Amino acid sequence: MSENNSNNESSNPIIKQWRDHADKIQLDANKIILGQEKAIKLIIISLFSRGHVLLEGGVGVGKTTLLQVITKLIGGEYERVEGTVDLMPNDIIYHASINAEGKPNISKGPLLKKGEDLSIFFFNEINRARPQVHSLLLRAMTEKSISAFNKDIFLPNMVVFADRNQVEKNETFELPAAARDRFMMEISIEAPKDKKLRDSIIFDSRFQDTSKLVEDIPTANFNCKELNKVSIAIQNEVQASSHIREYVENLWLATEAPEKFNINIKEVDMNDFIVAGASPRGMIMLIKAAKVNAWLNNRSHIEPTDIDYVFHEVMAHRLVINRIYENNRIELLKQFSQEILIRVPTPVLD
Repeated sequence: MSENNSNNESSNPIIKQWRDHADKIQLDANKIILGQEKAIKLIIISLFSRGHVLLEGGVGVGKTTLLQVITKLIGGEYERVEGTVDLMPNDIIYHASINAEGKPNISKGPLLKKGEDLSIFFFNEINRARPQVHSLLLRAMTEKSISAFNKDIFLPNMVVFADRNQVEKNETFELPAAARDRFMMEISIEAPKDKKLRDSIIFDSRFQDTSKLVEDIPTANFNCKELNKVSIAIQNEVQASSHIREYVENLWLATEAPEKFNINIKEVDMNDFIVAGASPRGMIMLIKAAKVNAWLNNRSHIEPTDIDYVFHEVMAHRLVINRIYENNRIELLKQFSQEILIRVPTPVLD
């Protein structure tokens, strides 16, 4: 994953040490989860950017297993909750039960159970949960804390992953644009197309017991609680030239006014396609992700390829488009991202 370029070698020992860790995490994850190379790298970029993630993909493609594997590889703690129409905010904070003596018992729910050790929290089918639950989760994502048991409980090391049921629309509550904008990326998880990989997944017995697959992963020999500090160091270390700054500003403008760059999608009225382009938060997240990608490639400066690599996953889910195009949203926004990267002039670096 890293490029050998001694001229860009960091003077910060933590930066170099954790790049080696990141390389190993990606290498090991690709040995365990087959055919998800880009998704795995994007998840690693999100973790080192400290950005929350939406996952897009059908049932049974391995989203849960992938997150459990990544959690074990980074030496963290994992919790999960299932979105249902009757799920209430308190259900993810505490559990109420009757103990063996017949007395009420209150215990911490999935969001609080691991405390400061919680590193990955997976909300499966988040759009099945009610808006009140979304609000609680968004606060936890933003503030890294929850008020419970008459005190504030902090979750400083948590990154939230959530997926949405994209097929069944009954009893679902779609995330509004403001909520989607809190997530750094939406990453697609699809079944591999390669026949050899598909045969391995189906017939190799080690993939039939995912619990054992995760259990057999050796314990990481580093402290994932350092990721917050490492992320800050990466953002300070990696720089953007004036050419890159201009490129990013043009990309931002293209999401707001595509007609200015002659961007077209077949059978789409581009004057009526975009309701709201990327937010300032979205552009900040784009640069944070691009910096981590540059760092993973052993560079102390952003190149256009770093931005292009993460552009669609950072941008598409936060764009607001005309309702008449919503049924084809995923495919249209893929085309839109591609057109932006083609039409916006790429800077020539010194």
